[in-house]
This record gives sequence, C-alpha cells and structure tokens, in this order.
Amino acid sequence: MPLTEKLLILAIAAQVLLTLGILIWLGFERVPRVARGEIAVKDIAADRAAYPLRARLLSNSFDNQFQLPVLFYVAALLALWSGGAGWAEVVLAWLFVALRYAHAAVHVISNRVYRRFALYTAGLVVLALLWVWLVLRLIILAPSI
Repeated sequence: MPLTEKLLILAIAAQVLLTLGILIWLGFERVPRVARGEIAVKDIAADRAAYPLRARLLSNSFDNQFQLPVLFYVAALLALWSGGAGWAEVVLAWLFVALRYAHAAVHVISNRVYRRFALYTAGLVVLALLWVWLVLRLIILAPSI
C-alpha cells in the first residue's frame, strides 16, 4: 500500500479518534451526574437542558462530528477506492482533521462562537477543495475510472 494511502487512512482514524474521544468525555460528564441523582432521567429524556453547560457543549460538539466529517469520510473513502490517493488528498485530509480538532477544542473549552465559526468555515473550505480536487481528478483528469 502506498504511503499516501496509509496517511489518508490515518487521517480517517484521527477523525474517528476525535469523535470517540468527545463521546468518552461526554460520558464522564453525563453518566456520574445521573448515577448520583443530580439529574433525573425524566429531565433528560427529551432534551439536554438539564445537563450543565460543559455536558451540553460536549454533546453539541459530538453531534457536530456527524456533519462535515461525514462528507470527509466519503471523500477519503472515494480517494482510497479510486486507487490513486495522492499528496493533494493527504494534505487536504490532514488539514481538515486538524481544523476539526481545533474547532472541537474551541467548542468544548472556551466556546468562543466567532473563533469556532472561523474554524468551521475553514474546515468547510478545505473539505470543498478536497471534493473539487476529487471530482477533477476522477472525472475530468482520469475519465476512464
């Protein structure tokens, strides 16, 4: 397997690790509070308002990992499937993942909305570039695929 494909798989794994890490942190924020009776199950059955701010921020960040990253996973898998994942895909993938880590950190630590929005937008731009490159490479530059 070429190095570029290994690096692309590692970018996918890093994004998965971020998602799982947020989920585990969320569990440490939520489960003990419910287990100790600080939060009644009936109060969280329909929404998250009963949880403290940190748990709500983690929950929102976790949910956010199923928005843009879904399009990232599809793009990365398409690049791998095509058998021609190159350095452009690797660089864009890792840049996207780095921006997702930064976005998640801002989301759950300071929750500075403008900074978070800037990081989200930067990730969106990188993801769009990845998709534009993939379409160009797979459809226009190599139409035999």
